[in-house]
Amino acid sequence: MFDTALTWNDLAFLGQGALMTLAVTAVSVAAGTAMGIVFGVIRFQAGPVWSLPLMFFLDIFRSVPLLIQLVLGNALQSIAKLGWPPFTTSCVVLSLYTAAYCTEIVRGGIAAVPVTTRRASRSLGMTWWQDMRHIVAPLAVRVSIPAWIGLTLGVMKDSALVLWLGLIELLRASQILVTRLQEPLFILLICGVIYFIISFPIARLGGYLERRWSPYD
Repeated sequence: MFDTALTWNDLAFLGQGALMTLAVTAVSVAAGTAMGIVFGVIRFQAGPVWSLPLMFFLDIFRSVPLLIQLVLGNALQSIAKLGWPPFTTSCVVLSLYTAAYCTEIVRGGIAAVPVTTRRASRSLGMTWWQDMRHIVAPLAVRVSIPAWIGLTLGVMKDSALVLWLGLIELLRASQILVTRLQEPLFILLICGVIYFIISFPIARLGGYLERRWSPYD
């Protein structure tokens, strides 16, 4: 008969860690997506004077491992005496990390819109803003959604690295319980199930949007 020392309070502790994971992910993805949209438009539309420095800056966040970014970000804010709590530091670093990848997703989505379609809209007298809002954006979103869903899921899993800054998110909470109860397989199994439960709706949302838009291809 299976026996465990895990209590309901321990499960509640894991639930609190899951909420922290969701909070970090939500803030980082929202801020990173907003920056990614702006940076993506600049990367596609602006000349090399703006595009190349921006590309170099974002390549840093795509090239350097996230753990190193978190450690350096925490060290820099400490040196600058900003006094940020670990949650703020984690969100700032993860937001820039998300923006670096989201920028290329947005740029690729805009580039996927046929040039002839954009020329036709401009020939009808649309301004650049009207063209981007009514023609380019709807088509680019359809192309970009699958990659954006994948990025969101990736950021949620990568947020486990914020434990190095002292945040007790889901993985850190499970590690604390493993150390105390000495039941690693069972506790990590529960941790994995919780990750699946919070990831599944996001993945299904992407599938739903793809099915909804597919009849209009």
